[in-house]
Amino acid sequence: MLLLVPADVLRPRRPDEHFAEEVSAARDAGIEVAVIDHDALARGGSADAAVARIPAADHPTRTAAVYRGWMLRAPAYEALADALARRGVALRTSASDYRGAHELPGWYATAAAHTPETVWTTGDDRDDFTAACAALGSGAAVLRDYTKSMKHHWAEAAYIPSVADPDAAWKVAARFRELREDEFTGGFVLRRFESFTGAEARTWWAGGDCRLVTAHPDTPDDLPAADLDPTFLAPSIRALNLPFVTADLTRRDDGRWRLVEIGDGQVSDRPRTTPAADLIAALTGAHRV
Repeated sequence: MLLLVPADVLRPRRPDEHFAEEVSAARDAGIEVAVIDHDALARGGSADAAVARIPAADHPTRTAAVYRGWMLRAPAYEALADALARRGVALRTSASDYRGAHELPGWYATAAAHTPETVWTTGDDRDDFTAACAALGSGAAVLRDYTKSMKHHWAEAAYIPSVADPDAAWKVAARFRELREDEFTGGFVLRRFESFTGAEARTWWAGGDCRLVTAHPDTPDDLPAADLDPTFLAPSIRALNLPFVTADLTRRDDGRWRLVEIGDGQVSDRPRTTPAADLIAALTGAHRV
């Protein structure tokens, strides 16, 4: 396995400090590590220049290259995959697989039984947003786009008290759109509000198997409940047929575990309370729940 991580902005030959522990754990496990210029990719710069420090493979493809880094938009990830392929390096997660995990429409239908009812638009047109509200009918909803919410701006840009009040709902959507600026992805996503209790847990899946259960990085000291058994989600995860994903779970107020979201594992943050070696072991198949 080849592990790819973002380079330090000031010292481009070195890994970004945020991923230093994972780099050290990977090297201890005998895994080769290389750095890429994440900022160049994110800005839409030359993908070939961004991967210039990765040695070209000695054979047609080096299998199972895995990226562990900052979030990339799907087109930037595709550019990364293409540039690596020109160097004879194959990412374990293809560009289409990345989009399928990273953007909500790619995974929602398969996991719909375990997650709040959801509708979405393509783009940010107000009429389409109003139609999406009507599709939910009534009640409260939580707003996001295909990849991210603004939950830290809950009252002004995330929580919609009633989808049956289109003017008030649009006020929240307009503020969300303003805050997301150029990072707005895909369209508006409306998720029916459900009342959750306690912190989220992050589960890590490779090859359709749950390899690790951790705290969520937003609440690293709130360890997962002892009775959390993520295997109820296994049929849905396996049906997605994605190489490496995370699934964030939380308990609803009726006691049932619910799926908050699925994400591509390459760009999912590791909570500081989980040793980097555990994640590397999960990636290599040496760790399994």
